[in-house]
Amino acid sequence: MSRSRLAIVGAGSVGTSLAYAAMIRGSASDIALFDVNATKAEAEALDLAHGTQFAAAASVTGGGDIGVTEGADVVVITAGAKQAPGQTRLDLAGTNVRILEQLMPQLLHCSPDAVYVLVTNPCDVLTVAAQKISGLPAGRVFSSGTVLDTSRLRWLLASRAHVAVASVHASMVGEHGDTEFPVWSGATIGPVPIRDWKVGGERVFTSEYLAEAAREVTQAAYKVIAGKGATNYAIGLAGARIVEALLRDESAVLPVSTVLDGQYGISGVALSLPSIVVRGGVAGVLETPMDDDELAALRHSADTLRRTLGILGI
Repeated sequence: MSRSRLAIVGAGSVGTSLAYAAMIRGSASDIALFDVNATKAEAEALDLAHGTQFAAAASVTGGGDIGVTEGADVVVITAGAKQAPGQTRLDLAGTNVRILEQLMPQLLHCSPDAVYVLVTNPCDVLTVAAQKISGLPAGRVFSSGTVLDTSRLRWLLASRAHVAVASVHASMVGEHGDTEFPVWSGATIGPVPIRDWKVGGERVFTSEYLAEAAREVTQAAYKVIAGKGATNYAIGLAGARIVEALLRDESAVLPVSTVLDGQYGISGVALSLPSIVVRGGVAGVLETPMDDDELAALRHSADTLRRTLGILGI
């Protein structure tokens, strides 16, 4: 891989997990970690750098000066306020939009040619905000969307089917949040439609099980947060995977969230759909065949986000 530079904004649990995953996997040759808490960013970068002998990344740097992000090929934004007790998601969205309004111009000054990936929640709302603030094409500023949710879904299905996760082909789409849903009509294990998969001669993916699996995926983050306070390892790995697709120009199909422009008749909101990820960003959003119920669910997801954007004035 040619020289590549990844900048991660935010040295919290998600940002540092992403940096760690990217370093071990060799997602980029140079990794820079920025945080307004300079002492934290420097310490996290130093801790990571001490392990470079045992990893694939060539260098890790960090600090509280946004200049450390300069010249990045990919900038992943994990920084933002956390949801406080009693605070609504709408309030959180407003706070994080204001943070983006300050942050994006500075990042663009340092890395005008970078692709920007948002991980901060609510990521779909922030994707629309970041695209408007930056003026970049939709393909160059997008979010991690349902990449992690899809991984959660495939892990559940693989466990039920007794196969490798890589053999499961199913995606979560829509909002990265409560209105997301799986596209069961196109889901397969290998070439076999998921509803036809048998274990011991019996179909194991009943309508009841599929409904419960969808619910479990949607609620998965809440369960992890209740137990340990945050989700970080899996989203760190998901972020590293997106970075690799970008820097290696893979043309990988991943369910990232971009601002739509007419797909399924939807425009102006960011939703996760299987998309082609190349070095320059998202090259295209695939219009995956969906049945009538799934199309209705996608439009419901879009309407939910549109209402939030309207209230925030985005």
